[in-house]
Amino acid sequence: MRAADILPDDTNVVMLNGVSVRKGTVGAFLANARVWVDPLTPASQRTEAEHDIVDGLPALRALGLFDLLEVRDPDLRALVDSH
Repeated sequence: MRAADILPDDTNVVMLNGVSVRKGTVGAFLANARVWVDPLTPASQRTEAEHDIVDGLPALRALGLFDLLEVRDPDLRALVDSH
């Protein structure tokens, strides 16, 4: 299956289990996770990344991301599990 089979180029949002999932949700999570786990990230950027991670969790769960993949960083995994 290709990405376009899930979300065609002309579609930016899909509803899964009553949750609106935007194209780019997984990529945004990965980008924010990298910022959040980096010990050199300034506190304000880390806080913003954390907010964006938490906001995206319903969509990531609707996609089933965490049913198949485990977050390896223990602090990030605890953040994901706590929300």
